[in-house]
Amino acid sequence: MTLAEELPQLLSEWLPQQRWFAAKGRPVRSLTVAESTPLLTDGDPLLDHVLLAVTFDDSADGDGDVHHYQLLVARSGTARGDLEHATFGAIDGLAVYDALWDTRVTEWLLEAIRSGATVGGLRFVPEPGAEIAEPGTPGRVLGVEQSNTSVSWGDRSILKLFRRVLPGVNPDLELHRALRSVNSNEVAALQGAVEGSVDGQPATFAMLQDFAANSADGWSMALASVRDLLAEGDLRADEVGGDFAGEASRLGETVAVVHDELRRALGSSERDPAELAAAWHARLTVVANEVPVLVPHLPAIRSVFDAVAKLSTPVVTQRVHGDLHLGQTLRTPYGWLVIDFEGEPATALADRVHPDSALRDVAGMLRSFDYAAFHQLSQWEPSGEWADPDHDSQMAWRANEWAERNRSAFCDGYAIRAGADPREQALLLSAFELDKAVYELLYETRSRPTWAPIPLASIRRLTATDSDSTVG
Repeated sequence: MTLAEELPQLLSEWLPQQRWFAAKGRPVRSLTVAESTPLLTDGDPLLDHVLLAVTFDDSADGDGDVHHYQLLVARSGTARGDLEHATFGAIDGLAVYDALWDTRVTEWLLEAIRSGATVGGLRFVPEPGAEIAEPGTPGRVLGVEQSNTSVSWGDRSILKLFRRVLPGVNPDLELHRALRSVNSNEVAALQGAVEGSVDGQPATFAMLQDFAANSADGWSMALASVRDLLAEGDLRADEVGGDFAGEASRLGETVAVVHDELRRALGSSERDPAELAAAWHARLTVVANEVPVLVPHLPAIRSVFDAVAKLSTPVVTQRVHGDLHLGQTLRTPYGWLVIDFEGEPATALADRVHPDSALRDVAGMLRSFDYAAFHQLSQWEPSGEWADPDHDSQMAWRANEWAERNRSAFCDGYAIRAGADPREQALLLSAFELDKAVYELLYETRSRPTWAPIPLASIRRLTATDSDSTVG
């Protein structure tokens, strides 16, 4: 039997258990090899690039609900202990495993990009003038991502392998190329990519970037700041040594610069406010049908969306990040970087590449400050208490103070570089925040129910009659 015939049997239980498998909980109907490209055909190990096609029992027949996942599959005559955790089984007496964990494979992969190799339908494409890690540098799998897998080579290069592959150019690659064209310093510079096709359309399999060594992610830094505040007995947010407001302001500046660079690289356009509102209403209806706790808030939310629909001037749009939050940022010794331009994972690719208002990214970051504050608060007080609108503990007050202080600082920094304060568009910004909170409520209800009170509490705040509360 061939690799294509035997591999699905080895992966039938292994694949759904991987943290990057996007369809957890869905019953798999079939798992087949859609395409296999031999990369190393002599010696040890043998190496193939495999594109898997997965269908599900809960899909209607013929609806085209097929997920594609990619693997680099190695076969070796030597069963190495350091690869045991990545091994699927055996075929023809050879150990079969996820090849990203084999330094012999990662060395070949880096050289393929450096040399601009083409193997079958796969193109290994280096960026002109990119400084890629030196030959012989061992690759190391990083264990920090959920939907993709990353390999670093020293402190110079990092490869992101997109585990689920969609037809169409991945916006992460597209926007990094655009930002590189205007010499952006606010993202990790693109070094190369692995490209090919899926279902007859161009597809992105991986991208190689500068590795931001000695960096910390914004989410972890924000959580530490909130924790420092809540641990203090009587200090305000601006009196605690871990005050984050200065960093929030600098982060606002960075995001504004990225928006300006994307406009310069890809231009801008306009969108009818009624069209935006219609999309928000549609999402709201879907979420309310699945999350009954949202229903009492529907009239207030819809009134905000309806007010946007009545705006008399078009909304300026451009390419944006699309899923911006603190976890998509890195603080290096030199400043902030914005990472992961893929957009909302649950959103169709066609919608993720559609121009949108820069306020979508601003709103996403403002939501993230709420998340940081109240996620930490939930470690001190049960959500059943602090999520109650009438709850008035000192801890809840201080969490609110931290969120409001940092939301405001972020907008201050953004205004410095953008030349306009996003809070001046209070109605539109509030609507984007509400739409994001509705999306979050659905996500949390499905994936992390204990986190659902966070977006629900924000929906209450955003629909309050006090307009000052809509922008923090």
